[in-house]
Amino acid sequence: MTRRTPLSRERVIAGAGAVADRAGVDAVSMRSVAKVLGVEAMSLYHHVPNKEALLDDLVDWVFEMIELPEVGDTWREGLTRRARSARSILTAHPWALGMMVRTNPGPALLQHHDRLLGVLMAEGFSAALATHAFSAIDAYVYGFALTETTLPFEPGEGAEEAFASQVAASAELYPHIARSRAELFGDAGYAFGDEFDYGLELLLEGLERRVAEESPAPRER
Repeated sequence: MTRRTPLSRERVIAGAGAVADRAGVDAVSMRSVAKVLGVEAMSLYHHVPNKEALLDDLVDWVFEMIELPEVGDTWREGLTRRARSARSILTAHPWALGMMVRTNPGPALLQHHDRLLGVLMAEGFSAALATHAFSAIDAYVYGFALTETTLPFEPGEGAEEAFASQVAASAELYPHIARSRAELFGDAGYAFGDEFDYGLELLLEGLERRVAEESPAPRER
């Protein structure tokens, strides 16, 4: 006789994640999660009080998967690693994009924010600039992931090239797009996903200039 894995808060949250991955976050309910786990819906209430609490936990579940800066990282290394990780997680779980801010943040979300602010402030960022940096990078990462997950083609399908050929047919109407197409879709080809690191570097370079402006000049001896 196969022994059933005991139900736990962690299993309930993972079950909710499985439902959201399959059918979107609107499909998450105590009933749908119970069905995935092969239990009665009422048994879930021993581990989560209600659906709203489950959704809060689901956001924490996402934040737990995003890689945080390590002790000893420079702020640029830490933010780059975290941004790439967040993009990867959010494109794998696109339903999470609309849930990243909750009225009842969980410990993983709070720890995540605290660590990032701490890394920045430890390297000369004021609290204000650290908050600006955090907000700008999150807006970029979330926006890029949203665009990437809603494009009407998959990387490598050749649709990017098909789009380019359509634009080429309208070069007289859209000369600047045609010029961009000619330069981008050269021998090396073009992939939208490659834009992520380039845009991230632009943000980081701007922040590097700002934090240098904030740092006091060294005193002459």
